[in-house]
Amino acid sequence: MNEFRRKVAGAVSFAFVLSGVLLYGTSAAWAQQKASPAQKQIVGVWKLVSSTNTGADGSARPGSFGPNPKGMVIYTSSGHFTSVNTNPDIPKFASSNRSEGTAEENKAVVRGSNASFGTYSVSADGKVLTQKIEGGTWAHWVGTEQKRDLTLSGDDMKYTLASSRGGKSVLAYKRVK
Repeated sequence: MNEFRRKVAGAVSFAFVLSGVLLYGTSAAWAQQKASPAQKQIVGVWKLVSSTNTGADGSARPGSFGPNPKGMVIYTSSGHFTSVNTNPDIPKFASSNRSEGTAEENKAVVRGSNASFGTYSVSADGKVLTQKIEGGTWAHWVGTEQKRDLTLSGDDMKYTLASSRGGKSVLAYKRVK
């Protein structure tokens, strides 16, 4: 009798796992089917190539990530994203321990990096990217919906977001192949 119960339990476990795989695959396919052509175009891995801040007075300068920014954003076909951007010139902590940084070291990290993840959508006309921030390094954005003006051209992507001081930030990305 124990052998029979073990076989039944194994069959039930297999059926449960298989149904989960089929349901996940079906939901991912369904999400991709309902995505607009513009949303399908953004799916992939993108490398940050430039970051520029423009002040309210029109003056332009390198963004928070410096003149040679490092970063990556990934958009999935199921509508999720993750983004990490950094200034490669952030100094290393003297202590070699991230929980023991000085005030200056911590300030440099906060000013020179940003990471977030959540869900996204692209407007039907492909001109607006909306990111719903579920988590990230800038707590002020968590739980918000961020809209960015979007420009897609082949393997090039730019998005623009307004700054709180009346200017704007433009981040340019190149598709990773």
